[in-house]
Amino acid sequence: MGGKYVTETLRAEAGGLARAVAILREGGLVAVPTETVYGLAARADSDAAVAGIYEAKGRPSFNPLIVHVASFEQAHALAEFTPEAERLAEEHWPGPLTLVLPRRHDAGLAAAVTAGLDTLALRMPAHPVMQRLLKEVGLPLAAPSANRSGFISPTTPAHVLASLDGRIHAVLDGGECERGLESTIVAVRADGSVEVLRPGPIPLEAKAGEGERIEAPGQLASHYAPGKPVRLNATQVAPDDFMIGFGAVGGDCTLSASGDLAEAAARLYACLHEGARSDKPRIAVAPIPERGIGVAINDRLRRAATPPG
Repeated sequence: MGGKYVTETLRAEAGGLARAVAILREGGLVAVPTETVYGLAARADSDAAVAGIYEAKGRPSFNPLIVHVASFEQAHALAEFTPEAERLAEEHWPGPLTLVLPRRHDAGLAAAVTAGLDTLALRMPAHPVMQRLLKEVGLPLAAPSANRSGFISPTTPAHVLASLDGRIHAVLDGGECERGLESTIVAVRADGSVEVLRPGPIPLEAKAGEGERIEAPGQLASHYAPGKPVRLNATQVAPDDFMIGFGAVGGDCTLSASGDLAEAAARLYACLHEGARSDKPRIAVAPIPERGIGVAINDRLRRAATPPG
């Protein structure tokens, strides 16, 4: 595919990691594996590198980015931690939890990372390849999902290349993502309250965000779109539907025949990618229980089914 760059595919071993580190330090863009989805990483302290993320993704400038860190020390240098934020980080990091916290004014981050906000979205990922990369690069990395903005998130290198080949410098191949669903995002307010901005793999007892302001990725009403109409809670299939099944409801692609919600989360984007590639003009999705990680699955599906505004 033609594009701005010849996108390299790097193996997740010493040589590939060294090449990824070199590209990132030079301000380049590398798609990286995490336990959730593949992220499009760039050094978070460089205006030009972060601008490259927005350009490659076609991402709106008002949509902030998640910054990934290797350690608690690195996180504390970037954001102000309240006692409740400390507790959540100690309990869930490394892992699929993003904390939205007051940004330190001496953080030294590119302005576009926070999209002009006084808050910063931080995560310490658990994927061993991403952990090693963060330690070796020695810099915090901004890394939204490695796909064109608004489209289906990638859980394999092939998904990344389907929309970003030629638009980024490299893909670090860490295989298929384990969780398959983006991190839970919570804002920890100054009064100690916790607000869920995006549900995800970690279900937390907290109030759901209701504000109009975009504070974190994944809050746009139309997102994760497969490029064709999506019908939810479908129990019957029309001849021109690509059916995504769950439990007793079968389909062209099944999230989990046994009704396992964790398996369904891991397979969600793979099935949406398959539906997007099919020659059928519409996608139908079987009902998903609204419990546990099913809340996050339904959140993504509702956004996928919402037409662009």
